[in-house]
Amino acid sequence: MAWKHPESVLVLIHTEDQVLLLQRKDNPDFWQSVTGSLEPGERRRQAAERELEEETGLRLDHGLQLVETGHRVRFEIYPRWRHRYRPGVTHNWEYEFCLCLPAPLEVQLSEHLTQRWLPLEEAMRTASSWTNRDAIGRLINRKNNGAETYGRS
Repeated sequence: MAWKHPESVLVLIHTEDQVLLLQRKDNPDFWQSVTGSLEPGERRRQAAERELEEETGLRLDHGLQLVETGHRVRFEIYPRWRHRYRPGVTHNWEYEFCLCLPAPLEVQLSEHLTQRWLPLEEAMRTASSWTNRDAIGRLINRKNNGAETYGRS
């Protein structure tokens, strides 16, 4: 078995006032943005583009702009998932990306049960991981402070 690399991406797909959340197949109570680990030799942006396409079918064409926000967090890997990593690995670095769409759209799911477009505040309350909630919170703060939204072309 190949060990997972303890670096991952989180891709926050949003419009001006909504966020897309996906329901995990292996844990239906868990709602999240697009996420995934970097593969050997893969750069962060490559991983984000790959995960985006794998999990939603979205490709970066037609003017879509994927933006790395520059925000990263280190979190403890849930004990139930540690067997996927090299022995002794307990933490993961997660790099944040945003993709702003002009309007909500139905994506092609491959790794999730269903999808929901939620208003920003509701999405922040619904996201299951603290890193995902914090990413949505930063998006809300940018909007409330009049800053341009990440990922907008």
